[in-house]
Amino acid sequence: MTTRDKAGCGHDGPALPLSDALGRVLAAVAPITDSERLPIRQALGRVLASDVSSTINVPAHDNSAMDGFALRSADLPDAAPLELRHIGAALAGRPFDGRVGPGECVRIMTGAPVPEGADTVVMQERVTADNERVQIEALPLRGANVRPAGEDIRAGDVALPAGAQLQPAHIGLLASIGVAEVDVLRRPRVAFFSTGDELCEVGTPTQPGQIYDSNRYTLFGMLQRLGTEIIDLGVIPDRPDELEAGLRRAAEGSDLILTSGGVSVGEADYLVEIFDGIGQIDFWSVAIKPGRPTVFGTLGDALYFGLPGNPVSVMATFYQLARPAILKLGGLQPQAPVLISATSAAAIKTKAGRTEFLRGVLSRDAQGQYVVAKTGHQGSGILSSMTQANCFIVVPENAEIIEAGSQVDVQPFEAFV
Repeated sequence: MTTRDKAGCGHDGPALPLSDALGRVLAAVAPITDSERLPIRQALGRVLASDVSSTINVPAHDNSAMDGFALRSADLPDAAPLELRHIGAALAGRPFDGRVGPGECVRIMTGAPVPEGADTVVMQERVTADNERVQIEALPLRGANVRPAGEDIRAGDVALPAGAQLQPAHIGLLASIGVAEVDVLRRPRVAFFSTGDELCEVGTPTQPGQIYDSNRYTLFGMLQRLGTEIIDLGVIPDRPDELEAGLRRAAEGSDLILTSGGVSVGEADYLVEIFDGIGQIDFWSVAIKPGRPTVFGTLGDALYFGLPGNPVSVMATFYQLARPAILKLGGLQPQAPVLISATSAAAIKTKAGRTEFLRGVLSRDAQGQYVVAKTGHQGSGILSSMTQANCFIVVPENAEIIEAGSQVDVQPFEAFV
């Protein structure tokens, strides 16, 4: 029995529903465990390989939440006013060197350590003060306006857990606990190439019958935004020996291989047959449009996606199947696609039995409600439709017609960043 027979589906047979295909992809992904140590500024966007615990309290001491006067709550009477003796000042970075005793107070600035003996801060707008005496017109609550030591993070706490993807706030938090370097998972290594005798490299003149290879450029952009280590193997012509050599080269040292073109049933579409001989195919047909002839499997230790050759099909299948695999490879938990409900501006006719991804423009109407309209011709070779769109309109597999004014699910492109 061949690998293809085991897969149980082919281009002319039943295609896997998208949810099943994605489930099989994610089940095959083993997250990367190798790590490297980086300065925190270089770690932005990377995934923590281990927990980061704090050795200090943040804040390091009880401090004032506002400008005012620090006093002892024991001195607060049942009713205003209260008069206290002014004995000094506490500034951020220049704490008061002394103790606040009965009947005393200290001028304090926001962020300054609360002096020993004091436990309450009255805001400056509620006092009348001169150099020696302070009269409080409205009494504060006991302990008011004091941020306790360790309110944000306590010494010994896990400040950030393993698996956290470091965003600007995470970098700032690491700095706040004095951490200069962290261990992060290495980036997923993705090797990719395009196939086809008709493809011409950008920057060189085309010959009769040739077109420029755009797929490697859209793949590069999508991979770059995911923070992967990119291995571009160029264009490989439709020659079986060169295609096999390209696949083997791509598998050396990479975690995931992407190819575009050569996976359909054309006379020169050799890639599936070649891969079937050297790798393991899981599936090679998915019930989606565009993108039905999508191959998934493994070659050695590398995952493999054979994407269709049409430009929009490449992007659609990458976003729906390859992107979740790359995220999981990199140590991130797979998330369900972001869906927004919107009103369809026009009727949509489709074919039941597949999930369809139409390019659309999502906007708000005068009442602030989401409305979506198709970008026009939806052919899988119309790459300009992706540049005009800001979302996919997701047509479910059981739909045949969606009436104008009906609600549809929309995937914003912003969610794919």
